[in-house]
Amino acid sequence: MRPRDTPPPEDPPVRPAGVHEDAILKIYRVPAECAGMRLDVFMRTQLRNTSRTRARAIIEQSAHAVDGRALRANDRVRTDERIALWRAPFEEVDEIPLPIVYEDPHLLAIDKPPLVTVHPTARYHRNTVIERLRAARPGEFLALIHRIDRETSGVLMLAKHIESERAFKRLLEERSLGGEDSVKKTYVAVTHGVPAASFCELPVELDTENSLRVKMRIAEPGRGLPARTGIDVFETRGNYAMCRMALHTGRQHQIRLHLSALGCPVVGDKLYGPDERLLARAADGELTEEDLVLLEHPRQLLHAERYDFTHPMTGQPLGLVAPLPQDMSDFWRSRGA
Repeated sequence: MRPRDTPPPEDPPVRPAGVHEDAILKIYRVPAECAGMRLDVFMRTQLRNTSRTRARAIIEQSAHAVDGRALRANDRVRTDERIALWRAPFEEVDEIPLPIVYEDPHLLAIDKPPLVTVHPTARYHRNTVIERLRAARPGEFLALIHRIDRETSGVLMLAKHIESERAFKRLLEERSLGGEDSVKKTYVAVTHGVPAASFCELPVELDTENSLRVKMRIAEPGRGLPARTGIDVFETRGNYAMCRMALHTGRQHQIRLHLSALGCPVVGDKLYGPDERLLARAADGELTEEDLVLLEHPRQLLHAERYDFTHPMTGQPLGLVAPLPQDMSDFWRSRGA
């Protein structure tokens, strides 16, 4: 017997006729504050980085009521209504090797290639770090200790048992609470423009006025989260710089935002670079040739080069290093001497 306050289980959505057997289903429940919205407006609030035009196209191809009835972009949504999106599996790129940087009985560190997603998403389901490692190591415990953006390459650490997961996460929490010497993170970035500063301490906060809902901004003095980034320009070619970034705090998009605020955005950055609308167009697969020329590179040229810390399980000092990826090296060589 169910407890009195437990709602009854909901019936699964009816699979519409013609939907691919491997279609990815995601259900969106309409909150009270969204009641009365057009469906395309509501779905844009749910689908990050998606334009209203693209939201309408997704609705036409994928949106159904739970009874299997096709929905239209101008339908009005109701409180607690469930919207079922049945989306065909996305084409995924061929598997790219996941080189091992370091491994012991407690820790696995890999060199994550650029443009490989860490966790499965609606768009990237099979060819992700987690799914591929699970397939290669069936039955093994593997838990992410931290994350890296899909476009960023470099060191990614995973715990091999629950005790090491807790220990490594405590290490990172100590760092976030001010113990920045517990883990030293070093990144390499290629910037458009040469940063004049060797340090940036501008506070950051979520840009609540931005429709993309993922963008950070520089906060007014006395507001926001403290953020500190060290900047070492170790080579320049024309109006481009190769910079080594010391991450003293771990705020979302910190390096990219700080470099952009200094007038030197990361090459290929679709959010903090030449035009933030590039992020939505990239998410929808709608980047034009002109967009790619503007970006200068298909992905943001940011690389997690090195993590230095004391191993919380063994007490030994450890330095994990991932070499510069080929696409960054190629871009740099293309800039000339």
